[in-house]
Amino acid sequence: MTATVSPTAPPVIRADALHLAYGQTSVLRGVDVDVHGGEVVCLLGPNGVGKTTFVETLIGSLAPGSGRVRVFGQDPRRAGSGFWARIGLVQQNWTDHPKWRVKDQLEWIRAIQLSAAPADTVAQVLDAVGLADKADSRLSRLSGGQRRMIDFAAALLGRPELLVLDEPTTGLDPVSKARLHDLILDRVDESATVLMTTHDLAEAERLASRVLIMSGGRIIADDTVPGLRERLSTDAEVTWVQDGERHVHATAEPERFLQRLDLTAISGLTVTRPTLEDAYLALVDKEKQS
Repeated sequence: MTATVSPTAPPVIRADALHLAYGQTSVLRGVDVDVHGGEVVCLLGPNGVGKTTFVETLIGSLAPGSGRVRVFGQDPRRAGSGFWARIGLVQQNWTDHPKWRVKDQLEWIRAIQLSAAPADTVAQVLDAVGLADKADSRLSRLSGGQRRMIDFAAALLGRPELLVLDEPTTGLDPVSKARLHDLILDRVDESATVLMTTHDLAEAERLASRVLIMSGGRIIADDTVPGLRERLSTDAEVTWVQDGERHVHATAEPERFLQRLDLTAISGLTVTRPTLEDAYLALVDKEKQS
């Protein structure tokens, strides 16, 4: 997708030269990131490279050893309730009251965190995530995927300007995942900004206006999905069937090659280009070898 980004507006998120270590182990090593209004920025990287740590610095759960974080121009560790009403957050782990009913949990979040801000009703967000029929169910009785969707429902309550999502689709079935993707894109259409971590490269390919790839505590790539694909020297592969015979041709210019084919005489034509997964694996492998 393509974001509409104002060239003059300050970034929604700005991280400058973030360093953070756990004891002697460096986790963030000079991370610089700007996220502008209306973008969907997907943060990719192997396990343990610092993605969740970076997210936790953005929401003030962790203080960087050095560097600076600003969200909506504010330090999240010193921000007030009005600041948090502008953010919808889905973290990898949740803290809830398993004996509570779904609607009670969401009403509690709405009353405590969003009392001074415009907010959707519990019924509205449950309907949005497809769990209106679970309003009276106890949280302990939900499946892992349903519990994940309740997390997202909670994030939507305040009509957030910024969604910070740490692997939000983990454990979701394909239907629920597609619903969540649509909800994210709907919020972007309403001028929200999204930063999300994911291991699902197809998800990033569908949603991201920009992709950040992290390895070794650093951002090693920051580009659009097409831009990352173009970094590969791998040719596109054109396949077709003609006179009962299958043909395969590799080319860096598939459009020009297609003009040379008699399209009325062939069938089964496909053009396979390098994917985001190809680009991701190549960049991470190159970083490991450097």
